Amino acid sequence: MASLITPTTAAATATPKPLTQIRPRTTTTATLTTSSTAGSAGSSLSCRRDFLSLSAITLFLSPLSPAFAASDEEYVKETEDVISKVRTTITLDKNDPNVATAVAELRETSNSWVAKYRREKALLGRASFRDMYSALNAVSGHYISFGPTAPIPAKRKQRILEEMETAEKALLRGR
Repeated sequence: MASLITPTTAAATATPKPLTQIRPRTTTTATLTTSSTAGSAGSSLSCRRDFLSLSAITLFLSPLSPAFAASDEEYVKETEDVISKVRTTITLDKNDPNVATAVAELRETSNSWVAKYRREKALLGRASFRDMYSALNAVSGHYISFGPTAPIPAKRKQRILEEMETAEKALLRGR
């Protein structure tokens, strides 16, 4: 009859295996070999050095300007366009068949406005930017949460319209 092997009986009868050593990974290092034509290796290093120094000089001497810098007139015009679009969209009747498309257009316009001007350091401190950003955030948040056909509550609509009005006044003052 065969005997049953259990972990305790197997440990008592088996000889312990020696642990294998863990070998560290070997890393290879690249070595620079010089060819028999030392002149070509020296000239390629010289060309590379010249290229890098010319690139560094060009980088430091070129004027650094923001990639998406917008003029003040452009900011004012686009902000006024967004304000008018927000006003027309939030005053639409909920039974209007065009409300869903108007909300989709408003979200696209507001997203592009925010994406364009949020990186502008000069605009971040302006009162018009702050109020517009807050109003757009409230409008977008409402339509994202409740859908494009849900009417904006009276209190929220009043606050959004007030923020639009203060943003317009700030734009007129150049702020």
